[in-house]
Amino acid sequence: MVKGLVPPASGAVVMGTGIVAIGLGLDHQPLFSRLVLALAGAVWGLLGGVLIARLLTGREGLEVEARSPAALTGVAGSAVLGTALTLIGWVWAGGALLAVSTGLWLILVGPVAGHWTVPTVGVSFMITVATEALAVLAATLAAATGSAWLAVAAAVPWLLGLLAYVLVLSRFDLCQLATGRGDHWVSGGALAISALASGRLTLAASALGWPHQLVRDLALVAFGVWVAAVAWLPALLLAEALRPRLGYDLRRWATVFPVGMYAACSFVVGRAARMTALEMFAAVWVWAGVLVWVLVLVPTLRRTASSVRALL
Repeated sequence: MVKGLVPPASGAVVMGTGIVAIGLGLDHQPLFSRLVLALAGAVWGLLGGVLIARLLTGREGLEVEARSPAALTGVAGSAVLGTALTLIGWVWAGGALLAVSTGLWLILVGPVAGHWTVPTVGVSFMITVATEALAVLAATLAAATGSAWLAVAAAVPWLLGLLAYVLVLSRFDLCQLATGRGDHWVSGGALAISALASGRLTLAASALGWPHQLVRDLALVAFGVWVAAVAWLPALLLAEALRPRLGYDLRRWATVFPVGMYAACSFVVGRAARMTALEMFAAVWVWAGVLVWVLVLVPTLRRTASSVRALL
């Protein structure tokens, strides 16, 4: 029953909601941001409770689900939530969620990699998203706590995530832009979170007083990754215009996350590289993220309510 009601990709709800909260916070909308963040935390708690219940009552189906890249939404969702909480001053919660998300990553990355299929599709990029989400959280915590070792540690998943992106992209089926049901947006979103990780590392290096040249080099890399991420936008938007995909689909949460991520990474990279134009773009785009979030949230709530009623 729970298995059918809560599929493995449900962590994308936390990812999408959490990144919208982060974007609103960066746009100086604290009240709205915290309301959205509270919802992300509630969904994360619910999904965590379901997972624990399944572990205690029987692991039927869990091993199979763990082989899918969609399972990595749990890693990314936990890390995004931890980043959002760290940014509002809940550093202890960010640290706890870094431990949780890192543990989940270590458990899941082996089964996912061991059952890889080609050609790759949008959800395949989750291996980059989950890995870069760890880098974002670690770098954010490093800046908040002044921990140099944590900043160095953040560079490991940052580089691994970029490498994974290249590997997935080399086998990516571009027809997914026309046929994907929402997760095709992760092709750009994976680079966007890589840009966010680059920006967070730059800000952490600056806060820690690392050599000025290193900070400048990191900022340049962050901008380069941002440009590559934004280069996906015209194709993604055109694909949506030519092939509208209406109606409810859980995979649409994999659209919410990249759209919101474009705003978040533009805010951070703009500040890290001191490029006001990027922040101006982010200040507008953040509301595109809110709009898409609402458009996906409403049918999700309706479908969830219908499913619960059917089970009663």
